[in-house]
Amino acid sequence: MNDILARRARRATVSIALSAALVAGIAPVTAIAAETSSPTGAVALQTEDAAAAKEKAYAAMQEALKTLEAAKVAASPEKLAAIDDDIAAFQEIYDMVVTEAAKRRERLPAMQANVDAAQAKYDEAHSRTSGLQAELDKALEALGDEEPSTATKEHIKQLRREIMSAERREKSCEDDLHSYRRRLESQERQVQDSESEAEEAKAHIDEDIAKRDALLDDLNKAQTAYDDACKAYEEAKAAADKATSPEITKPTETTPPSGSTQPAEATPPVASPATGKDAPSSSTKQANTSSGKQADTTAGKLANTGDAAPSAIALAGIAAAGLGITATATRRIRNPK
Repeated sequence: MNDILARRARRATVSIALSAALVAGIAPVTAIAAETSSPTGAVALQTEDAAAAKEKAYAAMQEALKTLEAAKVAASPEKLAAIDDDIAAFQEIYDMVVTEAAKRRERLPAMQANVDAAQAKYDEAHSRTSGLQAELDKALEALGDEEPSTATKEHIKQLRREIMSAERREKSCEDDLHSYRRRLESQERQVQDSESEAEEAKAHIDEDIAKRDALLDDLNKAQTAYDDACKAYEEAKAAADKATSPEITKPTETTPPSGSTQPAEATPPVASPATGKDAPSSSTKQANTSSGKQADTTAGKLANTGDAAPSAIALAGIAAAGLGITATATRRIRNPK
């Protein structure tokens, strides 16, 4: 009879131990999942990210502000006015030299015509001189060693006088030709000089205009970048304020997972009133009662900690306590004395 009661007590307590072991196997995974998916942890991480984004946006805004201030200094009204004055001065020079170059260029065709006419006169005078010289050489060659006649002498003298006159004419035409050429060349150099001055003035004007446009473009870009940085900071600030608001930071209550329910207390079999068999002894009842109370007390302590799922070590402790109580009850049943 005592052996039967002892076996039943062991079965009841082993049932408690097996339930505790089963929960112990599931509890660590459940606890880890609950920790990683905890609303408080997620909100804390979200708050840190929002704060970091806010600081980053603020630093970017300050950097954009420095760039904007530097651009404003570089493109100050005084500096822009000085550039505009330079542009106006070079523009005046450019207009003047361009006008002068145009006037001088207008005279080039007439001067070129003078050169061409002088060249024609020179060619004619040179040709006459060459012709007279050829005629004189021919007359002298025809005489040979004979004494020239009076008519021949007069003809030779006449040719020589005409040659001298033709040479003077040729020399005069040559001088006129050189003079017209020098005037034409001088006029062309003046036109080139005026056009070169115009090109230099135009280059200065283009350089100043490009400098002014670059400063204004940098200022506009810096202003746009600063406006964008301010907008990004306002958005980051709003996100950070929203992340730290009480409605967001308040963690929601979590319900324990279904696998963390406490094992039910084993109910001992009820003895038959007629036969009185299978009625547990008082020591067995006391052991089962103590086992149930201790298990309930330990489970209650674990539940009061607020954890979503009890740890494996704590549940294993429940199982060990149950096995110890079973062993004590068995000894008492076998040795009632």
